[in-house]
Amino acid sequence: MDLQKYQLTFRVPIDEKFKKLWKYYILQSFLAAIALFIIVLVLDKDKMVVISAMGATAFIVFAMPNAVSAHSRNVIGGHLAGLALGMLFFLIEIPYFYEYPLIVGIAIFVMAALDVEHPPAVGTALAVLINEVSIDVLFIIIAIAVMLSLCHYYLRHHLKDLV
Repeated sequence: MDLQKYQLTFRVPIDEKFKKLWKYYILQSFLAAIALFIIVLVLDKDKMVVISAMGATAFIVFAMPNAVSAHSRNVIGGHLAGLALGMLFFLIEIPYFYEYPLIVGIAIFVMAALDVEHPPAVGTALAVLINEVSIDVLFIIIAIAVMLSLCHYYLRHHLKDLV
């Protein structure tokens, strides 16, 4: 019996794009980390609920800068839509097992209808709904979306698509 035929190999292939653009991978990952570091410094510990959505936004802005969802209109507009829906659903008394999936579906619908598709903004809608986010956090979310959009705008000629 040939056991070698049944052995699993755990070889991690390195993307060919990485071999050519490794400096951009390091630079853009570092820029995303710096952006999130600034966000963490600004937010209080009890307001960290928004960090996951903003981390996903930073990934799109710095790793996929040419994607439609990385454009300022989508980043800012998507998070505004997510904020508005999260606040609206927070005010409505619906059992969570209906409310959470419903807000996801409606957020997707609204963002697509308004042409501001930004997947992490669905996380913003859920975060606002689940955590009763205060007015200062709402302004912080918008400020972060604007900051990441400005980074995208000013660095657009220096960023490469990494995925």
